[in-house]
Amino acid sequence: MGLSRLLTDQITRLDQLISLMENERLILTQGDIDGNRLVELADEKQALLEKLDEAEALRRSVQQRLGYDDSADGARRAALDAGCRKDWQALLEKSERVAHLNELSGEMLSLRMNHNQKMLNYIRQVAEKTLYKPDGRNKARPGRVNVSA
Repeated sequence: MGLSRLLTDQITRLDQLISLMENERLILTQGDIDGNRLVELADEKQALLEKLDEAEALRRSVQQRLGYDDSADGARRAALDAGCRKDWQALLEKSERVAHLNELSGEMLSLRMNHNQKMLNYIRQVAEKTLYKPDGRNKARPGRVNVSA
């Protein structure tokens, strides 16, 4: 498989990954999050990442077989010499987009988790201070003040 075809394949998979990550971001901005859909997206992303890893390993192998060193500069030179400069640039740009979306999703998840923890802590505080038993009856209040004089 030629370098051009490998780069095109990686670009296509990165586009698919970007689409999944943008869907994930949309779900994370909703008030009521669909946890099942997030799990499905995570599985789909994992499968794509595995395919991208395989494609990258193959691309590096071809690059070395063509006599280029296994470095970013070697990859750039191999792409230039094969007439794939635009594909190489697109691959780099899409990789940066994936990294940015991944960072955003991580921050959104962190914010959600912090918010959920604060809500749980608040609910615990309220539950500890309530004047009602779980069955809805009033708890006896100790230390009533005798106001008869």
